[in-house]
Amino acid sequence: MSAIDFSDPATIALLTEALTAAGVNGLEISQPDGQLRIIVAGESGAWISSTGATPPAPGLAPGSASAVVKAPMAGRFCLDHPTSATPQNLPRSISDTDIVGFVGVGHILLPLHAGRSGILTRLLAEPGALVGFGDPLFEIELQP
Repeated sequence: MSAIDFSDPATIALLTEALTAAGVNGLEISQPDGQLRIIVAGESGAWISSTGATPPAPGLAPGSASAVVKAPMAGRFCLDHPTSATPQNLPRSISDTDIVGFVGVGHILLPLHAGRSGILTRLLAEPGALVGFGDPLFEIELQP
């Protein structure tokens, strides 16, 4: 038996649809560098959340006060919510709970929380690009 490819957005969409059709209310997948959770919640539909370490951006000087927001799953990277009329501009100040973008699989959007307070300084992926689990999306300059 071969392993399921969780980097494929079609696989995640199919898995979410299968959970919904089967009446299963959720699934959690843990890997050494993160955790993926798909919750199917009745009227509010399905949502996905994840956790994972946010290491310093590659190529930065040791001790640099910077962090990277990584893709918690495979999908299409969206900088702005599709219904938002206000584009997000960089650089901008953010708090650790701010939503800084989305990863979409089919009709499901996973909000990307900053996880750190600071200045969102740089995009590391193009909006609309297909991203994989752990791909770097944003760089945050941490504030003391």
